[in-house]
Amino acid sequence: MALTPSADSFAALARSSPWRWSTLRFTVRWTGPHPPSRGPVRAWLRRPDVLRVESAEGGLLQVVRERGAVWPRPRPRLRPDGLVEDRRESWDHSLDDPMFQNYHWVAMLDPAELADGRDQDTGALVPALDVDDVGEVGHGGRPAWEAVVRARPGYEPRCGCCSLLRTPEVDAAESLPQGLLDAYPEAYRVRLDRQTGVCVLLEAIGAPVPVAGHDLRIEAVDEPMPDELFTG
Repeated sequence: MALTPSADSFAALARSSPWRWSTLRFTVRWTGPHPPSRGPVRAWLRRPDVLRVESAEGGLLQVVRERGAVWPRPRPRLRPDGLVEDRRESWDHSLDDPMFQNYHWVAMLDPAELADGRDQDTGALVPALDVDDVGEVGHGGRPAWEAVVRARPGYEPRCGCCSLLRTPEVDAAESLPQGLLDAYPEAYRVRLDRQTGVCVLLEAIGAPVPVAGHDLRIEAVDEPMPDELFTG
């Protein structure tokens, strides 16, 4: 069944990344304050447990080897179009990809926080976002879905100190040292790569002050990655 962009399908794609690819080669640059690196980086990630990150000039920045990762992933309940219908948690530590610097990295590779949040009173999973203007676009030469999104009260990021969407509710709950912003973005422009479900673009709309964002360009999906690639 063909994938058709809609608000429901956008959420389903956002929760599907752990089951849509096994290796990924990509570049990413960050916008906003306090970026994880001083410039763009190139990465090679082989699920479930190894990652190589280089500077844009080819200098080795980090090799990550996780322990205890689960592979293959436990199979979720799928929709007829092959996207994930639901997950038992809005995010799940056992599905995390190897991390570079902070959890923004983990969330952009598995952006489940853009699909499912949690009702603070009942603990039930609820939609995380209001999703508008969903459509198909190109990003880095690949098909992607773009939407304008606004966080709902139940939005529950993978990590509050480096959430994909910065909101006053998240900042207040996290008690960040820098405190609350004077004002927050009106909305966010988000793109998900259609094949992988990775969040390839995050931009604040109407932001009175800079907030974190990123632009990720996928170079290859599911290419062989030998063990030798992940040596220091």
